[in-house]
Amino acid sequence: MTATHDPHIVEVASPGGDLVARFATHAGMVACSLRHRGEELLGIGGGLEAYLEQGAVFGIPLLYPWANRLGDWSYEVLGRRVELDRGSPLLHGEEHGLPIHGALAASSRWEVTAHGDGLLAADLDFAAHADLLAVFPFPHRLQLEARIDTGGLTIATTVIAGEESAVPLSFGFHPYLSPPGAAREQWRVELPARTHLLLDDRGLPTGAEVDCEPETFTLSDRTFDDAYAVPASPSRFAVTGGGRRLGVELRSGYPYAQVYAPADQPVICFEPMTAPVDALRSHQGLRSVPPGGRSEATFAIAVEAR
Repeated sequence: MTATHDPHIVEVASPGGDLVARFATHAGMVACSLRHRGEELLGIGGGLEAYLEQGAVFGIPLLYPWANRLGDWSYEVLGRRVELDRGSPLLHGEEHGLPIHGALAASSRWEVTAHGDGLLAADLDFAAHADLLAVFPFPHRLQLEARIDTGGLTIATTVIAGEESAVPLSFGFHPYLSPPGAAREQWRVELPARTHLLLDDRGLPTGAEVDCEPETFTLSDRTFDDAYAVPASPSRFAVTGGGRRLGVELRSGYPYAQVYAPADQPVICFEPMTAPVDALRSHQGLRSVPPGGRSEATFAIAVEAR
């Protein structure tokens, strides 16, 4: 983020102001803060600048048009082959050199369409930007709506396909949660019934699966970077620490999730995903919006004082 880049921070608050969310509308619509009674609930790491320049852990970013990584710098889907430009300022590579987290992290193309009374809505016309279409050549509109009330924050994302082609659905979010007032090792974690999608050493699905029962445990020294299918809707994940329970509820449109809890950072992430990792290449679990159609996916972060 350069000194001349204004991220256009917009704030929404619950009635009474106990819960306050802030979004950087000109920085990919990332939720850059979620505060409860003045205390930050999100992992903000090195801040907005580090997120924009390095793709570092921060807030609640939208990962679009793919979540997590692709298995190579090319993909073919719905009859179209795409060669990604490794030098594009829109794209980031990860530790294995694979493209990660899509192309919208620093996008200033969002237009706010509503703001007030606990609501923020914004719209991005993908078809109007040649550099975005070079990454994802499927003309469509993308809408994001965030609503906040005393119980939490709800984020709905709608993909509206153009009349000429279908649009693959492979996006997701990373809510980096960091309950204040308790050490990472003391956090209580709740995971729903799910199917573990085993990953290789590059973080890509192997095709092997293991069914898992619901589980509640103290995080201690456990780490996660694990992919799951979560067919039940809604599916609920949660972390409790410091007198608060933070729950992530996959309400609709998210049949997959990744759980991320690194050893070296006090964050845990329950990541809503519309498709598995690398779905634009593998086509496994990949859905699409028909020409002229629309698809909505919704998740919520519930905040409970304990």
